[in-house]
Order: sequence, then structure tokens, then C-alpha cells
Amino acid sequence: MWGDPVTLTGRAALAALTGTLVILAFRDVAALLAVNGLLLAAIVADLTLAAPIRPLRLSRAGEAKVLLGQSVPVALTVANPGRRALRADVRDAWPPSAGAQPHHVRVRIPAGGHITLVTTLTPSRRGDKAAATVTVRSRGPFGLAARQARRPAPWTVRVLPPFRSRRHLPEKLSRLRQLDGQHRALLRGQGSEFDSLREYVVGDDARSIDWRATARRGDVMVRTWRPERDRRILVVLDTGRTSAGRVAGTPRLDTSMDAALLLTALAGRAGDRIDFLAFDRRIRARVVGAPRSAVLSSVTDAMAGIEPELVETDAAALASAALTTARHRSLIVLLTDLSPAAVDEGLLPRLPLLAARNQVLVAAVADPALAGMAAGRRDAGQVYDAAAAEQARSGRQRVSALLQRGGAQVVDAPPGRLPSALADAYLELKAAGRL
Repeated sequence: MWGDPVTLTGRAALAALTGTLVILAFRDVAALLAVNGLLLAAIVADLTLAAPIRPLRLSRAGEAKVLLGQSVPVALTVANPGRRALRADVRDAWPPSAGAQPHHVRVRIPAGGHITLVTTLTPSRRGDKAAATVTVRSRGPFGLAARQARRPAPWTVRVLPPFRSRRHLPEKLSRLRQLDGQHRALLRGQGSEFDSLREYVVGDDARSIDWRATARRGDVMVRTWRPERDRRILVVLDTGRTSAGRVAGTPRLDTSMDAALLLTALAGRAGDRIDFLAFDRRIRARVVGAPRSAVLSSVTDAMAGIEPELVETDAAALASAALTTARHRSLIVLLTDLSPAAVDEGLLPRLPLLAARNQVLVAAVADPALAGMAAGRRDAGQVYDAAAAEQARSGRQRVSALLQRGGAQVVDAPPGRLPSALADAYLELKAAGRL
């Protein structure tokens, strides 16, 4: 009859209770008929006079991306093309992790008019947050009954990793400029690039003398070299079981992502080519061949929906995927955990294959709580904790030594220092011409 689903409000229940008291007071059929008739008439009037919901036009606008921990507004425009004013409660539903506010609003939209409602999202988790349906409850003049319907208004906001280590980027770029611009390397390192010729000065390495240029010009000329550009870097993010563990209140995966983002930003500014792979038993995300100007945003976007998988990482498949992606000599940066069991049985047997023609850099999140546990000696419980902490630390040190013996460089640092330490390791490799 009315075209939209109907519902009774709390006011209708209160009116029915009041009517029941009246009927009990008079205790006759006339009072019963009068009360029920009035209540029914008011409900029918509400439903008849309430503006229909089906003709409403809903549209959205706003940001489609936001960093985790920040807020973003999303606008919902409700247009009423009908001939009646719309008095309604509007609920714009989002997933709980989207942190949407306000939950619902009461509006009045004149006939032929529109209104724009702004919902502020403050997400608490990464990933895509898709808007659910918009529920509109159109009320009549008495407020006893309403038309209610759900209308689709699609919109998705992608919540990106927060990139908290961005604050370290200016310092690292300053060091990069010293390597690549202001202070030219005078010695030829493995894989370094020729920069220019200049006259020999006392202290220059004789290996830098360009004998052909010396013969042409009559003066001793030396070649200068600069750190290589256009090197290839593959960042591999281990998303297996160990990445779900929390260190200092933050999942290892999130800390590894932050470190990967700082390295990507720095290497992109250095002119290097960066590819990205997230892997456990299969590829979870992949960025290959992105332009340098867009690689940071591409990697950030790819990371948004990654969550730890509670499975053991397949090291053989990971190594195969890395070698398939890095077809040329590359710096392979593996962000994983130095768990002795996982490394002994997984990474170590595959390390020679990875390091045969690539520079391998393994980065892991160290738990700063182990140092405090190892220092405890007050009672028997603390002594046992200290023994466990020392065993864990010695296991990581052993694994780190084995990886270095196998040709990999290892960065093992607490969450607050890992991004900066990884960037420093990259700059040291670049300065030494080992990329």
C-alpha cells in the first residue's frame, strides 16, 4: 500500500500503554474502540503523510584513501525529488573498524531539496572499508509509525599503513646527497659508476688513473666514481605465522611494513628500481615495474590489505618467487623473523641460491623486552625468565651468524630502530659499491 516497509516507533508503544490505562480506567467496550481507533488512525496518517523513500537519490563524495590513525570525511548527499518534505532518521552504516561518527542523524529535507551529511571515519585497522547500506526511516507528523528502507550508497576507503618512519627520511636523504652529489667517491668500488675526470692530486689511488686521458692531455688524470644509480632492489615481506607476533605492542608485520616504506622512499629518491613482494605460501601482494615517481604510493597501496597468515612460510616457494621477480642482479631485502627453527629449516638451505648473484639483506624485529628479562635475578621466577631470554637471544645471534656466513647481511633491531637501521644498511651498501 505504501511501497516501503513500515515500522512502529517507541512512541507508538508509549501511546498504546497510555491507551491501555485509559481502557482499564473506563472498563467498557466504547473506550476500547475509541482508543484503538484513534491509535490506528494516527498510525495510518503517519504512514500516509510520511515521504516515500524509494524516490530518494543518494550519492557520495570524499577521500578514498587515508593513513591508519588519521581521520577522513566522507559526504553522503540525500536528494528528495518528491512533493513532500522528508522528516527522517538517516543511519550511514560502516564496518566497526572504520570508526564512523556520527552513527545516525535526524534530518528534514524540503520537497525538491537535498542535504549533505558528513561521516568522519577514523579507522583502527588497515584494509578496504566499504560502506554498508544507508538506512532511512521516514517519519510521519505524529511520530508513531514510519517508512523504513535500506538504500545502497557504495563507497570504499582504503586504509594505508601509517608510515611513521617518514620522520627519518630527511636525515637519510642528506646522507644520500653526500654519497651521490657533494662527496664523489674517489675509489672504484664493485659496480660503481663513472662520474668525471680530474687532475691527479697527492693521495689519489693509482688504480683510478686514466692512462689514455693522461696521454691525451699531458697531465695525470684520474677517474672519479659515484654510487650507482638505477640499481634493482626487491623488498620481500614475509607474511607468515611469525609476522603476527606482537613486539612492543605492535605486530611484526606492521613494523616490517614501516621499514619497507622508508627503504622504498629512500631508494626511489636514489634513482634505484624497487619491486615489492609479500609472500607466505603464495604471493599476497606484488608491485613490479612501477615508475620511480609512483613506486612509494604503489607499495603503500599494495600493503593496505595485507594481514598475517597463520601458516608457516614456504621458504622454497619464497626463494623461487624472489628469483623469478629479480631476474637481474639485485639487492634482495627479506623482512622476516630470526626464529631459529624457521631459519634453520627454511631460509638457510635456500640462501646460497639467493646469494649466488644477488646481495641479500635480512631484516628482523628484535624484542627489546628480552634485555630486561635477561637482567632479572630477584626471585626464582625471574631467574627462569632470564634463562629463557638468554636462550632466545643466543639463538638469534647464532642464526644471524649463520646467515652472515652464508653471504647475507643481517639487521636485527627493535621496532623503533628497525626502519632507520635498514635504511642505514642500504646506504652503507651503496657507498661501498656492493649493490
